[in-house]
Amino acid sequence: MNKIIILDFGSQVTQLIGRRLRELNVFCEIYPYNKFPVLDADVKGVILSGSPCSVRQDNAPQLDLSLLRGRLPLLGICYGAQYLAHTGGGKVENSDSREYGRAMLDVVKADSPLLKGVSAHSQVWMSHGDTISCLPEGGRVIASTADVENAAYQIDGEPTYAVQFHPEVYHTVEGSKILANFALDICGCSGDWTPASFIETTVAGLRDQLGDDKVILGLSGGVDSTVAGVLLNKAIGHNLTCIFVNNGLLRKNEFEDVLESYRDMGLNVIGADASKEFLTALAGVSEPEAKRKIIGRLFVETFDKYARQIDGARWLAQGTIYPDVIESAGIPGIASKIKSHHNVGGLPEEMHLKIVEPLRMLFKDEVRRVGRALGIKEELVGRHPFPGPSLAIRILGDVTEEKLRVLREADDIFIRGLRAYDCTGMGFPSASDPRVMADNLYDAIWQAGVILLPVKSVGVMGDERTYENPVALRAVVSTDAMTADWFPFPYDFLSKVSNEIINKVRGVNRVVYDISSKPPATIEWE
Repeated sequence: MNKIIILDFGSQVTQLIGRRLRELNVFCEIYPYNKFPVLDADVKGVILSGSPCSVRQDNAPQLDLSLLRGRLPLLGICYGAQYLAHTGGGKVENSDSREYGRAMLDVVKADSPLLKGVSAHSQVWMSHGDTISCLPEGGRVIASTADVENAAYQIDGEPTYAVQFHPEVYHTVEGSKILANFALDICGCSGDWTPASFIETTVAGLRDQLGDDKVILGLSGGVDSTVAGVLLNKAIGHNLTCIFVNNGLLRKNEFEDVLESYRDMGLNVIGADASKEFLTALAGVSEPEAKRKIIGRLFVETFDKYARQIDGARWLAQGTIYPDVIESAGIPGIASKIKSHHNVGGLPEEMHLKIVEPLRMLFKDEVRRVGRALGIKEELVGRHPFPGPSLAIRILGDVTEEKLRVLREADDIFIRGLRAYDCTGMGFPSASDPRVMADNLYDAIWQAGVILLPVKSVGVMGDERTYENPVALRAVVSTDAMTADWFPFPYDFLSKVSNEIINKVRGVNRVVYDISSKPPATIEWE
C-alpha cells in the first residue's frame, strides 16, 4: 500500500495534513522528525510540517535532508519550507514581511506541478514570524503574496516543493487541490485507500498476526471498540472473546444497555463487574493523570484476570485510534504531550498479554466509515465518543459515589434532551456524516457531556438558600477530535435543559455552558 510520510516538527496542525490526505484516499503516517522511519518501497513522498520554532534558533529541530532530497518527492510546509531554504543555501530572517492569518496568493508559475489547476488568485492561511528572503540553490518562486515574495517555490531538477502558508487548514481555500497535486500527481499515489480496502488489508493482517491465538477485546459500547470487535471477528471468529467491564464510572444504565446492544451481533461478549475495584483504587485521587494511570492499569489487570480463564488467550485488543496515539506522544522540547490515554499509557510492567490495535492508524470519522462498510447499525456507528477513563475525568477532583450519582443524573438529562430536540430544517450537518442534515441535536454534535465542577455556589430554591455544585455542559463539533468548536445551541434548548437539571438533580443549583474551542482548550476538562 503506497503512502506519504509526514515528519512532525511540532506544529499544532500537523494532524490536519494527515486528515486532508486521508480525504483524498491517500494513506499517510505521521512521525516525529527525530524518529525517521525506514523508507521502503511503499513510501511515495515526504512532507515536512510546520513548527513553533525558528530555523534560526540554536536548538531548532534538525533533519539530515540528504536522506530525502532527490530520492523522493518532498513538500515543505511553513517551517519545512524555511528549513529547506536555510539548509540549501538560502536565507531566512525575521523581517517586516512576516504574515499571520488570511492572505491572497498570486500564482507566479502556473505550469508548476504543485499549483496545477489552482486559481491565479486565492486565499491562503499564513502563520509565520520568519520569512524566506533568499531562495535556496536551484530555487524558483512559483507563488507570492502582497507581503511575501517567496510564498511558494520549487527546486529545479528535483521534485522538491515548499510553501510558507498552510494548505492543510480550511482557510486555505484551494489547499486540498495543492495537496492532491503533490500526493496524486507528483508522488504518484493511487488514491485507492478506502474503507473497503482498509477492511480487506486489516483482516488479512490480523489473521497473519494472530494466527490461532485467542484474543480478548475490551468493549465499551462506543464506535471504536465496536468496529475493532467486528474486524477481529471477521479475522479470527470464535477465537475472539469480548469483555465489557463495568468500571463503576459509566453513564446511567450504560452497563445493561451496552450488553443488550451486542446480543444480535454474533460477538462473544462477557459482562464483568469490577466497579468496586476501580472506585476503591480511585478513592482520594484528584490529579487527572493519576486517575488515568489507575484506570489504565486496572483495565489491563481486569483483562489479564479473564485471560487466565481462557485457555490460549495471548492478546489484548483495544480500540485505540490515531488521535489517541498522536496526543499521547509529543516531541520532547517542542510539542507537549496533551494527555496520556488509557490505551497507550499506564500499562503495568508485568503484563501477560500482547497488545493488538487494529484501528490505531484511523481518525474517528474514518472509523465510522469503516463501521458503515462493515454493516454495523447506525445507533452504534453514530454514537458520540466517550473517554476511556469514563466519568472519572468529568468529575474534577476526587471521585465518590455521590458525585457519580449527581453527574449521571445531569448527564442523562442532557443526552436525552439532545436526542429529543427536533432540529430538522435548522441546517446542522450530521456529525457522523456531514453529507446529510441532522434530525436531532445529538446527531449534529460530535461529542457532548456534563462536567461536575469542584466548587459550590449560592442559590435560592423554594425561598431557601442553597449552597451546591454547578455543572458545565460541553458540546462540540469536529471532524477528527484534533480541533473542535463549541456547538451553537438554540437558547430554548439551553433554558429547558438547565431548568430540568436544577429541578431534578439534587446537589446542583447552577448550570453553565462551555464555549471554549480546541485549541486552546481540550474537549474533556481533564
